[in-house]
Amino acid sequence: MKELFKKFKAKWGIKSNWDFFLINLVFALAGACIGFERRPVFHFLGITHETSLWIKVCVYIPLIVPLYQLNLLIFGFVLGQFPFFWEKEKKMGRSLLKLFGIRKRTA
Repeated sequence: MKELFKKFKAKWGIKSNWDFFLINLVFALAGACIGFERRPVFHFLGITHETSLWIKVCVYIPLIVPLYQLNLLIFGFVLGQFPFFWEKEKKMGRSLLKLFGIRKRTA
């Protein structure tokens, strides 16, 4: 298990065990909050237990996934790990832009 921690710390460029703990705590809190945030979002949109699974999935992905990303930034800020998560968000944003063929304009 120690080797796995070392791998993640090296991959993410983390020096201390405390930062590693806080980053994992941010992931845990962001994920846990999605369960609480999904209910009011689905209620607002009129999605109930009787709603088709396909509709739930089609709504969940474009709405809840960005909300999770926002949670990462918020909890990252609160726990002092905002720079780490901001870099991850920017990297993911560039990857998505590349995936959809959108290029950054150059002056």
